[in-house]
Amino acid sequence: MTGTPLRAARVAGAALGMILSAGLGLADVPAPAPAHGIAMYGAPALPPDFVALPYANPDAPKGGRIVLGETGSFDSLNPFLLKGTAPWALGHESFESLLGRSWDEPFTLYGLLAETVTTGPKRDWVEFTLRPEARFSDGSPVTVEDVLWSVETLGTLGHPRYRNGYEKIARAEAVGPRSVRFTFDAPDRELPLILGLRPILKKAQWEGRDFARSGLEAPIGSGPYVVSEVEPGRFVSLRRNPDYWGRDLPFNRGQHNFDEIRHDYYADGAALFAAFTAGEVDIYRETNDARWQSAYDFPAVRDGRIVKAEIPHHRPSGISGLAMNTRRPIFADWRVRDAMMLAFNFEFINQTLTGGTQPRIASYFSNSELGMRPGPAQGKVRDLLEPFADSLLPGALDGYALPVSDGRPQNRRNLRAALARLAEAGWTVGPGGRLRNADGAPFRFEILLVQGASDSERIVTLFADALHRMGIDVRVTQVDTAQYVQRTASYDFDMTVYARALSLSPGNEQWLYWGSAGVTEPGTGNWMGIDSPAAEAMIRTLLNATDRDDFIAATRALDRVLTTGRYVIPIWYAPSSHLAHAARLHYPETIPIYGDWVGFLPDVWWSEEN
Repeated sequence: MTGTPLRAARVAGAALGMILSAGLGLADVPAPAPAHGIAMYGAPALPPDFVALPYANPDAPKGGRIVLGETGSFDSLNPFLLKGTAPWALGHESFESLLGRSWDEPFTLYGLLAETVTTGPKRDWVEFTLRPEARFSDGSPVTVEDVLWSVETLGTLGHPRYRNGYEKIARAEAVGPRSVRFTFDAPDRELPLILGLRPILKKAQWEGRDFARSGLEAPIGSGPYVVSEVEPGRFVSLRRNPDYWGRDLPFNRGQHNFDEIRHDYYADGAALFAAFTAGEVDIYRETNDARWQSAYDFPAVRDGRIVKAEIPHHRPSGISGLAMNTRRPIFADWRVRDAMMLAFNFEFINQTLTGGTQPRIASYFSNSELGMRPGPAQGKVRDLLEPFADSLLPGALDGYALPVSDGRPQNRRNLRAALARLAEAGWTVGPGGRLRNADGAPFRFEILLVQGASDSERIVTLFADALHRMGIDVRVTQVDTAQYVQRTASYDFDMTVYARALSLSPGNEQWLYWGSAGVTEPGTGNWMGIDSPAAEAMIRTLLNATDRDDFIAATRALDRVLTTGRYVIPIWYAPSSHLAHAARLHYPETIPIYGDWVGFLPDVWWSEEN
């Protein structure tokens, strides 16, 4: 995207006017200095001469192989498109961005393909200078043209997650043989960081070809790994590039230690666990506390070939549970959604499936300072929400907590409350004990599941039993991975399992998750169809906050809007990750604040097999 000379002149003239009106001469205004990194708030924690990321072992040995297990399937090797299903790991194992993220800080980036980043005090523009040694996996240099083409192509043809930042670019231009500048036309202090994280692809690979066409040819990246072998739907093997240009960068020391990373695909979790116990997969991530205590007494654990590890973290709980599609008339009424929350017997389900040990998600940002606080909204949070008082749902201002049952399977008290709420919404018990509306139509909906999701199936089975007792007709439908992706991307469901991980620095991705554009635009994270002016106002506020206290207040206010919207019936979260792994595999003693997340496994692990 390029700006016009007239527009550029207006921008420059406005800046000059502000300078002169302040009584300053041009010589009195210091030019922004290029920096080795950039933080969303404050300064980067690491100095320009840092040796390695704090959670990486710079002395980790290189070599060996790690086999990771996945459930489902894949039919594409392009992870940047909405069309097709690609192995998720390709995006960060084979491709790089201008800046790399440290997962030991809320949101701080350091130079990767770019050696420096420069931005003004208002962050209304950003400039990146490429490292002269940066190369793609085929040995060709990474150029400014590649950067400009990648940002435009992903912003116009790529997955919807790339579009929000692109739409705010007024001008994109080369300002030197290795430097590129982006100027923005909307206030958003996160944009320099967002552009720093855009994957950079090779423009020449796609000349005369359709980038938007999904297929089994992987885009050329500059990352440490390249695709070496693939069998669609079954496995993909990545080999470490021996000529990887960035292996000696301080940012990369102690990372990318395996010679081969292989991802094997299995039909469901049971098949994956069986493969792990048989030694065909090296690591298994256990999400059920009860199984963590009871299912790991097999020979490889007893004789020490497999060890169990618990990885703590300090990130928000995120949201995980059953999403209700408000595009469907049956869930458009908040009282119906509230009744579903009451009917979901979390205490009984949690005890049945996990032994009752896992804490419930209290709100979207719970388990962190960003989460809404108990009781009425106060201070800055209340000030932000008050202008939307007429449109907010009950509890947003006065306080809200999820319903709690007595843990018995009958859940009688909450079911009575749920039926009362449904009656308010026009649903009453009719002939045969079935719920019907004033027109006599039955209360009927479908819960969509992906095949092989055994835990989700057990949760839904227990929930459906309770709904049947209330006179609600529920149909549970299981489809394969491809169908599930297609149906959820087009919002073709009534209720389904939903999970969204959230960081300690929420930003532009919040538009993709909760923005009203997602009500009609396919492929966003807004599966629920949230259309809330209050939520969008909180997103704008947190994006433009220059003070961390204001940012926290805006996020807590957003959390209240989302939680009291009753869009998702939340289940549990894990305050630490449970990983069972082959004893030859190791990870550093220092754990990043995000714990077992992106950037941890397999990035900073290593093997002692050689």
